[in-house]
Formats: sequence, C-alpha cells, structure tokens
Amino acid sequence: MARRPRLDGPSSAAPTLSPQHLLALIRSTIPPVHPAGRPFISAGLAVASAGVLGQAATGRSLRWIRGAGLLTAAACAGFFRHPPRVPPSRPGAIVAPADGVVCVIDAAAPPAELSMGDTPLPRVSIFLSVFDAHVQRAPVSGEVVAVQHRPGRFGSADLPAASDDNERTSVRIRTTSGTEVVAVQIAGLVARRIVCEAHVGDKLSIGDTYGLIRFGSRLDTYLPPGTEPVVRVGQRAIAGETVLADLP
Repeated sequence: MARRPRLDGPSSAAPTLSPQHLLALIRSTIPPVHPAGRPFISAGLAVASAGVLGQAATGRSLRWIRGAGLLTAAACAGFFRHPPRVPPSRPGAIVAPADGVVCVIDAAAPPAELSMGDTPLPRVSIFLSVFDAHVQRAPVSGEVVAVQHRPGRFGSADLPAASDDNERTSVRIRTTSGTEVVAVQIAGLVARRIVCEAHVGDKLSIGDTYGLIRFGSRLDTYLPPGTEPVVRVGQRAIAGETVLADLP
C-alpha cells in the first residue's frame, strides 16, 4: 500500500498576514484625510475625550457627549476624505475636477475677473452634495496662469444662478499646446470656505489635488472653443478619472 506524502513541509505552511500587508489593506480600503479636515476631526475627538474625562471625574454618565464627539469626528473624516485616483493616460483628456453629479452642460462666458472676454465657452457644471469627496483636482496638465477670487452670495449651488452670483475662485490652466481650461470653485448654501492651493506659475499634472470646498458646493469647468462634452446631465462624475471632453 502506497504511503501518502507528508504535508508538513514548507510548501504546506499556512499563509501569514504580515503587519505591513495588513496596513496596506487598511489604507486601500479607508481613504486618507485631507490636511484641512484634521482640525475638525481633532475637535470631535476632543469633545469625546472631554466626555470620558468628565464621566471619570464626576461619576455621572456622559456617554452622549462621547458619542456626539465620535460621531462628529467620523462625519468630518468622511467629508474630508482624499481617495486616490488614477487619471486616464490618453493624451488630450479633460477630467472632472470634482466628484458629484453633472447638473449643467451649456455655453457661457468665463468669469469676468479672468479677463478672457465675453465669448461663450462650453461649460460643464458638477454639483457636490455633503456626501461627496470635496477635494478638487486639476482637469488637465499645464501651468496655472491666473487665480482669481470673487466674493459673492451663498445660494444653493445646484441652481444655474450660482455660477454668476455665488462666491467663487477661478483657476486658469494653460496646457503645453497653448489651449486653456478654467476650473471654478463655487461656494454653496452650506459651503462657506473655499480653499485653493494653486498659485500662478504652478505646474499641475492632470488629477493633482489643488483645493477643496467645505460642506457642499459646485465646480464649473470652462472648455476650449470647439470642445464637445462627452458627459450628460445627471451623470455621476469621479474627480480625476471621469473624462468630460477631449482637447480639440
């Protein structure tokens, strides 16, 4: 009778999960947080800690304070998440600068403060709800040739009038071929703070993070003349990945 081969050799050893591999899995599942969100998360954790310390000092149940602090910290971590994105490799692609729903596709004159004239350009608007990631990414690779902030109202960002009336920051990017794309951060009904880290002279690569808007907003992208958008109203866009159009 033939004897079975032994299975206790090195090849039969059970696979082990190293700490490094476990950390990599966690990082790939839970996106990092944008630095602008750390003060908000820290504030929530501070409230939770105050609840724990207060309960220990007084003997009274302060679980509601601890719960409120943890809930606030978790909500802020979700809002300020900064997920990794992989932009398309094909040349000439113009990608969405923000996560959200395409709410308007039309033609309009670019923001007056950029001094680009009154000729209407193709425009794609994306509305961001409070549940979307709120970091903004460069729609194309190129040099930042203008950054302009204009104070305004804080109306609902999903309305067409928001492009003209609301507070905004416009970034004008010139590609190596000389064509220009404009991304406009627009504050919303809840959003009260626009953060733009792009400066004139900066060189951005497609998909690079350059700013964020806190708590609900809108992104308008003005395309070069003759550009045909390839997205539709109601379509969900992914910042740095969804192609809005191709450079002519």
